Amino acid sequence: MISRVRTVIATLCLLALPIKAEVLEPYKKIPGVSGNLLSVGSDTLAGMTTLWMEEFKTYYPNVNAQVQASGSATAPPALTERTAQLGPMSRPMRLREIEAFEREHGYKPTALRVAIDAIGVFVHKDNPLQGLNFRQIDAIFSETLRCGANEKITSWSGLGLGQPWTNRQFQLFGRNSVSGTYGYFKQNALCGGDFKNRVNEQPGSASTVQSVASSLNGIGYSGIGYRVAGVKLVPITKSGQKYVHATRANILSGEYPLSRFLFVYVNKHPNKPLSPVESEFLTFIFSQEGQELVEKDGYLSIPKSFAKQELAKVGL
Repeated sequence: MISRVRTVIATLCLLALPIKAEVLEPYKKIPGVSGNLLSVGSDTLAGMTTLWMEEFKTYYPNVNAQVQASGSATAPPALTERTAQLGPMSRPMRLREIEAFEREHGYKPTALRVAIDAIGVFVHKDNPLQGLNFRQIDAIFSETLRCGANEKITSWSGLGLGQPWTNRQFQLFGRNSVSGTYGYFKQNALCGGDFKNRVNEQPGSASTVQSVASSLNGIGYSGIGYRVAGVKLVPITKSGQKYVHATRANILSGEYPLSRFLFVYVNKHPNKPLSPVESEFLTFIFSQEGQELVEKDGYLSIPKSFAKQELAKVGL
């Protein structure tokens, strides 16, 4: 799974490199757009979606736009039941979610890749830890040890830290099970294994990172866009000796091993256009202004050619 994600991200990088000088199209306001927009889904995309909504309303004050961020698992039923027009997700829809939608509507939901994210492992800013490999990450967070470790690690001494860290136990933080970040980390960093019961599940990405910042012995995982001053983002490696930092270059090249696309799903009938408010909002997301907000929220924007491909999926 990890190699497939790295290949996809690396392919996107190749798409981006030849057009580095190209700039996304600036958004152009059109007259007469109004109506309701409700987004239900990922907490990871909550900040980004809120920024999009707020900026979009400066163009169209008569649009009533709202964001509900309860986790990626809440997006598919909201789209299926038509209680939301937008379903942000930090993971692809699962087969059963797509099938439920298709039974109701007779066609599949449309997935739009709107940004690139990376999952990071965070420790307290004063922690001297230099890096982690996947075997260690699994031994810290997992009950099942599917990534090759022989025993669980419960204290900082198990990672080679000396005094005064030797006898200090981890305080583990992570996301709850409705989160796409939870599912991604479970599948990739834990090799599909199960989390320890000791992981303190948090309702949001921000609260996960803030919990680590507030605990000297804290260690947790979250999207890197939620980094705060009180934590340190730990470089990681899949299996080699060289730790990889979650820099833009390393994420785009696929070298950083926990990279992923972020999605917005929509209900697009194959033979009918989207409503004007939906069409304009999606056009805005893939505009210069929309992708600048992606970068402002700490994620990586997508290149112009890729934006055109995504808009073509919904006839724009």
